[in-house]
Amino acid sequence: MTLSKQIGFVGMKRQLWTFTVLGLLTQMLSFPGDVDAQNEASDYGIQEVAEINRLIRQGWSDYEIRPSAAAPDGEWVRRLYLDILGRVPSVDELREFTKDRSPEKRKALVTTLLYDEEYTEQYANNWTTIWTNVLIGRSGGTERNSLINRPGMQKYLRDSLARNKYYNEMVFDLVTATGSNTPGTENFNGAVNFMTMKLEEKAAQATAKTSRIFLGLQVQCTQCHNHPFNEWKQQKFWEMNAFFRQTRALRRFETGTRNVSHVELVNESFQGEGLTKDPDKADIYYELRNGITKVAYPVFVDGQTINPSGYVEDVVRRNELGKLMMESRYLDKMLANRMWAHFMGYGFTKPIDDMGPHNPATHPELLDYMGQQIRKKNFDLKQLISWIALSESYALSSRSNSSNESLDDPLLGETPKFSRFYMRQMRAEELYESLITATRALEGRGSYEEQEELKSRWLGQFVVAFGNDEGEETTSFNGTIPQALMLFNGDLVKKATSSDKGSFLSELASSELNNTQKINYLFEAAFARKPNMNEVKVANQLLAARKGDLTAALQDIWWAVLNSNEFILNH
Repeated sequence: MTLSKQIGFVGMKRQLWTFTVLGLLTQMLSFPGDVDAQNEASDYGIQEVAEINRLIRQGWSDYEIRPSAAAPDGEWVRRLYLDILGRVPSVDELREFTKDRSPEKRKALVTTLLYDEEYTEQYANNWTTIWTNVLIGRSGGTERNSLINRPGMQKYLRDSLARNKYYNEMVFDLVTATGSNTPGTENFNGAVNFMTMKLEEKAAQATAKTSRIFLGLQVQCTQCHNHPFNEWKQQKFWEMNAFFRQTRALRRFETGTRNVSHVELVNESFQGEGLTKDPDKADIYYELRNGITKVAYPVFVDGQTINPSGYVEDVVRRNELGKLMMESRYLDKMLANRMWAHFMGYGFTKPIDDMGPHNPATHPELLDYMGQQIRKKNFDLKQLISWIALSESYALSSRSNSSNESLDDPLLGETPKFSRFYMRQMRAEELYESLITATRALEGRGSYEEQEELKSRWLGQFVVAFGNDEGEETTSFNGTIPQALMLFNGDLVKKATSSDKGSFLSELASSELNNTQKINYLFEAAFARKPNMNEVKVANQLLAARKGDLTAALQDIWWAVLNSNEFILNH
């Protein structure tokens, strides 16, 4: 079977052109030569940024590492749009930034993306996607007979993020929420969707996920035995578990049918599990490996206790848990760790949500400082984002130098020193939004719900679910052959590279720009940079091969650019 038949290209001639162009255009990313990053770094005049930089530099000094060069404007602005808005910048946005000569322009752009009304919806949508995936997974609410209403979860998050609701308030909502999970129903409260599918099997998942996501404590392995590597004991799991025993997820049915219309999360008095029920202390029991049965009452991870009564008139246990979490240093440090990992590619611990005593942080002083500062700022997410986005480490090139090449490569097992920006592949959601942005298809995409439906269908091609005890799943574009072929031939790329009348390429080809400007536009749309000399040479050769058919030549270049490693990388 020929290659063209295997992968479904229209013809062998197009196949040879496109693979030739793809190979030539993606041999390497274009990066500037090394310069002293410390000399290039701007003084933003922000105390928190300055302290972050000082503590990171201390690590470089300790390891005798010279950091990579500062990233050029295009490279930095592309990663900023990806990390804050979940998409690459448009050509207009890129050019507006790069032509600005103000020394404060990076700070100004971060402020614009976070606080300007023009970007509020995009910011909220991107972080709604991120937090939805963290809280209920990428497939949460799509399973058959699911008790999760995904649109309800998204509505709560989107509304909260658009108003810049403080993170600790959001966590309290998610942990303590009651009400209906479905928009349009009585007592709707989208926050309940975090908990609705986690209450089966004596709320084991509620215990494990709440501890792990918000506190960075992986207690799930202590459900059945003591932790093999640290002091976490089985007792701690069940003491945390006791906080959730008053909570139930009730199915509500459509009138006169057996169809579930929505789920309602309620608090109900809990009698306890003893043979002689005593709601005044509502004890629960668990079994050790040696068969001995032990009792547990609600006790927080730091040892603080609450009234053990199971009567909701006396105490609502989840409310007390929420209050204890608000005061816990684990909450602020876990947030700092998660957000740092989002922007920098690696957190201070691996995995980021395992911050127990057995897993020390790589930069404990910095992690503690960032946690303290975000607590002082009332857990304002945008404040934390701005500190990281304006830090020196975030502004470095992803190209290593002779000093940090071997000493700062987490892929080789080294602990991250953040002396360069770690390249990583886009999230599948970022790839989708970037394709739409690059082809100027942002307008006229319908309502938010319609956009999410289209995106969900496309993302379904990337979801890989692992049925382990924690219900883990992953979704990423990791460059496998099936994913590459899907992208080469998928409907989204076909539409993006269409030359039909009214398409992006058709309008570009018929514009008043000269050929050089048109080619520049394609590279800026995808890579936030102009083509280098070799790429210009290849483009001109392709134009000649197409015998002056500009639209066809642009189509081949565009197809190759979108299918390059450089496009799908955040670098």
